[in-house]
Amino acid sequence: MTKTVSLIVKCPHCGKSFMDDEIMLHDVSSIKLNIETASNRGTIRLCSIYGCYDHLCDIDLNDREIAKFFCPNCNKELKSNDECGSQDCNAPMIPLTLQLGGKVFICSRKGCVNHFVAFEDLATEVRKFYHEYGF
Repeated sequence: MTKTVSLIVKCPHCGKSFMDDEIMLHDVSSIKLNIETASNRGTIRLCSIYGCYDHLCDIDLNDREIAKFFCPNCNKELKSNDECGSQDCNAPMIPLTLQLGGKVFICSRKGCVNHFVAFEDLATEVRKFYHEYGF
């Protein structure tokens, strides 16, 4: 049986949790964010299982459309200077702060599955990550 990792993330600005225990995806809390496209604004809930790309959104998202993401608590935009490294994408990467330390970055383009985890203090944060999720 494959072990899954459900990430717990929070806002890099206000530090409040993005976790939504009311709307679950695959029996785990979803990640609730505000989302904005060129024509609409709404709420998206992402699956918190690392490597799962399922989501629920209350607005229509066109394939390959780039969206902006915002904290549902402080409403500040979630953005970074990093661009997606996937071939022919180059969309902005969206940072979500991990409760255990470090950040997970997701691509802002619908349909792109590029993402990565970055740790600031690698030794300490990997140790905490291993302790929490131990493989």
